[in-house]
Amino acid sequence: MIASLMMYARPQLDEAHLRYWNLIRDNLNRAGIESPEHLSQDAEEFSVWQHPELVLSQTCGMPYRTWLHDKVALVGTPDYGLDGCPPGYYRSALVVRADDPRTNLMAFREAVFAYNQTFSQSGYAAPYWHLEPHGFWFKHRVQTEGHLKSAQSVAEGHADIAALDAVSWRLMAEYEEFAASLRVLEWTDPTPSLPLITAEGNDQQAIFTAVERAIAQLDDADRTALGIKGLVRIPAERYLDVQNPPGSV
Repeated sequence: MIASLMMYARPQLDEAHLRYWNLIRDNLNRAGIESPEHLSQDAEEFSVWQHPELVLSQTCGMPYRTWLHDKVALVGTPDYGLDGCPPGYYRSALVVRADDPRTNLMAFREAVFAYNQTFSQSGYAAPYWHLEPHGFWFKHRVQTEGHLKSAQSVAEGHADIAALDAVSWRLMAEYEEFAASLRVLEWTDPTPSLPLITAEGNDQQAIFTAVERAIAQLDDADRTALGIKGLVRIPAERYLDVQNPPGSV
């Protein structure tokens, strides 16, 4: 068995994630569902998502629609209460240095764009489709392997612009000093947020209920730290309807 909630893991939230998982695990046990004692937060993401004994994990919308939707069961989508987004949706902040004199997106046509992965909805697909009506995509790109590294690349002058999912950006603004040197240039349109998944054949409804109850059971401090407002059901079709950028996978 394996479980992971690695997508928004960071040292400052380790204890909150532990308490959150313990609540989920207790609810799963009450439903007769076995689960691992510990989260595998440092495991390679695809090895977790495709594990035959996956109890619970959170993936990104693009990997879900591209590779996982017919291999895993969709549990539900956490609602992070994000401004400008329906429940369970998120969007990306296009961030630049606060002292960059450019004030409109077209001025960044020749800029260096930092992105985490080509299979990231928030870091790659969302900005691609946001720029498509403007008639260009960044020719100069650098892959960083993570939203935090993308933001750092911009702050340190190695890149000019990056796309960060709204939850990651909110956490950076809370915990990273360098975030004060960045500003949001524009926001992308909302798409379904990071879904919770389990292995095929598991009881999706029972797992949904266990997570929903755990969110309600969190104390105010942990709920605020994790930013989770609730759990919603977004049909798989909503994820599958989002387009991938050409040549991204």
